[in-house]
Amino acid sequence: MMIPALQNSLSTYLILGALLFAFGFYGLVQRRTLIGMLISAELVLSGASINFMAFNRFLAPDPTVGQIFTLFIMGIAAAEAAIALSIVIAVYRNYRSIDAEDLVDMKG
Repeated sequence: MMIPALQNSLSTYLILGALLFAFGFYGLVQRRTLIGMLISAELVLSGASINFMAFNRFLAPDPTVGQIFTLFIMGIAAAEAAIALSIVIAVYRNYRSIDAEDLVDMKG
C-alpha cells in the first residue's frame, strides 16, 4: 500500500538520480573502452537531469527553470556524444583499438 506514496515524492526521484549518477561514475572509473566510458558519461548526465527535474517539480516556484536546465543538459549530452564518437572513430582508425589503455603513447 505504500508504493503509490513512494512514486510521487522528492526522495524517490533523488534516489533514482543518485543511483544513475553513481552507476555512471562507477562505469567511468571501471570501463576500459572508450565506448563504455561514453555510455557511463551519458548515465551521469541523465542522473543530473533527473535531479533537476525533481527539484523543479517539487521545490521550484517557477516551473520552467528546471526544464530549461534539463534541455540544456540534453543538448550538451548530444554534442558530447557526437564529438566523442568522432574521436573514437579517429582513434580506432589510427590504433585499431578503442581500449583506453592502448592510448598511453598519445601523451605529449
